[in-house]
Amino acid sequence: MTWRGHRSLPKVLFIVGRKIKPDAVDRNRIKRLMKEAYRHEKALAIECAGKYAGNGERILCIAFMYVGRKKNSPSLENFRKEIRALLEGINSMAPG
Repeated sequence: MTWRGHRSLPKVLFIVGRKIKPDAVDRNRIKRLMKEAYRHEKALAIECAGKYAGNGERILCIAFMYVGRKKNSPSLENFRKEIRALLEGINSMAPG
């Protein structure tokens, strides 16, 4: 795994649909929270990407889509728990 060369960093996409949160300010806030939660769990994501990439030229691509329907958006800690659980699931299914 090369951190500096960004060879094994996963490509990440954060999505919040307009139907879920019609107001752009709310969508952007949720995306910022998701990105911050991912930043805290980045070491686990790099581990996952290293397993999937191996010695080849493959890149792990991950998309996080917010589908919550509550009036209040979740806290940063809730996003961290969700992202950690998802990355641990990916890591456990990774080859090697």
